[in-house]
Amino acid sequence: MSDIQSSSLSGKPLGKARSKGLVILVTIVTFGIWAWVWSYQNGEELKAYRNDGVGGVLFLILTFLFWPITMFLMADEVDKMYREADEQSPINALWGLWFLLPFIGNIVWYVRIQNSINAFWVARGADRPSGL
Repeated sequence: MSDIQSSSLSGKPLGKARSKGLVILVTIVTFGIWAWVWSYQNGEELKAYRNDGVGGVLFLILTFLFWPITMFLMADEVDKMYREADEQSPINALWGLWFLLPFIGNIVWYVRIQNSINAFWVARGADRPSGL
């Protein structure tokens, strides 16, 4: 069974709102490997909803090879998703600059990105994240 739900408002496939704490915990426990999975999942969901974008496979490759690019691209795709819905985006590509602040910058960036993605999906009918 797919985690992607269909929006009752637009008929577009919705992504899954994810627990920020759980993703951070699993990323730490897996020594960063879960970040690759997270990038892939969100990339696929953003592309499916927008019918445009980088997609999960390229996000996975970029995260593996040079993760700062993912920070800029993911923020840009979330920004585009909001703008295409005629909404004010809470994030933009410049948020990728958080990679310059080791460790804490990654957490600040991730929390802001996940909050923005979760808010978009939930506003369109996706389930709120459960867990941490």
